[in-house]
Amino acid sequence: MPNNRAATAATTVVDVPRGLAGVVVTDTRIGDVRGREGFYHYRQYSAVELARTRGFEDVWHLLVHGELPEAGRLAAFTARTAALRRLPDEVGAALPAIAAASGRSGPLAGMRTALSLLGAAKGFRPVYDIDAEGRRADSLVASAAVPTVLTALHRLGRGLDPVEPRDDLPYAANYLYMLTGSEPEPLHARAIEQYLISTIDHGFNASTFTARVIASTGADVAACLVGAVGALSGPLHGGAPSRALDTLDAIGTPDRIDSWIRERVLAGDRIMGFGHPVYRTEDPRSRMLRGIAEQFGGPLVDLAVEVERRVEAILAELKPGRELHTNVEFYAGVVMELCGLPREMFTPTFAAARVVGWSANILEQAEDSKIIRPAARYVGPVPPVAVPLMV
Repeated sequence: MPNNRAATAATTVVDVPRGLAGVVVTDTRIGDVRGREGFYHYRQYSAVELARTRGFEDVWHLLVHGELPEAGRLAAFTARTAALRRLPDEVGAALPAIAAASGRSGPLAGMRTALSLLGAAKGFRPVYDIDAEGRRADSLVASAAVPTVLTALHRLGRGLDPVEPRDDLPYAANYLYMLTGSEPEPLHARAIEQYLISTIDHGFNASTFTARVIASTGADVAACLVGAVGALSGPLHGGAPSRALDTLDAIGTPDRIDSWIRERVLAGDRIMGFGHPVYRTEDPRSRMLRGIAEQFGGPLVDLAVEVERRVEAILAELKPGRELHTNVEFYAGVVMELCGLPREMFTPTFAAARVVGWSANILEQAEDSKIIRPAARYVGPVPPVAVPLMV
């Protein structure tokens, strides 16, 4: 094993933890997660407070432009982004084939292809070659198009025609409208809007870091977003909301909670919806979403609250010393279920929010011309070995 610091001709190599845990790789003005406090923020504002008091377009403007808009600027920004929801003809015409090819992989897989096509159709140029306003314009085009792409692919996959976006509906309400074909109830639209706001950004997670690595090469915005979507598609990153809801389905009734949970914990299985790699206390997103779910009430919410209570007690008993609480996925699944979203759209809905956070990180990374290029330690057979002759 080499020393922790080994000098080379070009640079200094530093050993870091697996997964880059706790390693600071850059400075950011976008936000941060303070896991030991159970707090995270966008710019200088509490993300949860923003979700409780502001609309999606307010927070989108904050991340892209660096400030919360006053009424006039908000109206202009909302009108600008709403006008970008309609897809270019080339993209719209290709969606049936993309949906058919995606098949069981679903809208998130198709979104990668559609984003690539969108970037080509709109003439996106490498972020290295354009100014800050050009990059921002491309990011708005892509972010505004994502809900249209996702809902169209979902509907086409079910044999339904896509629903054209409406300019008069806010981001979240329009998303639900395009998904179902009906204007959503205000309570549902606001619940989904608050969920979307709460998940726009969350530190240097895998998909955000992927987007920034690609942006550091100078690639165009669409290419950066395609990479981020690819990272999000992994079940260890974006696939948990529906799986957490599957846990509630498997338990079924309150009298089965203890036996079901104990059996899984003793077997070493992971309880989906519990634990987080950053938070060492309650996930503030989960706390907020629990409050939203309780506004709806009903058997599913009652079961979820009781499962949360008993799981935390059982985990404290069987795994003492570990702080394991519900994470955002647990109540996110409950809220989306109550608002009528199909489970296969839970992770795509997450992507419809996170695309704004990815874009903000792409824009910030594009300000730095230094490519992200870490090193790896070679651990294979010791070279050089003579190449054997062909026999």
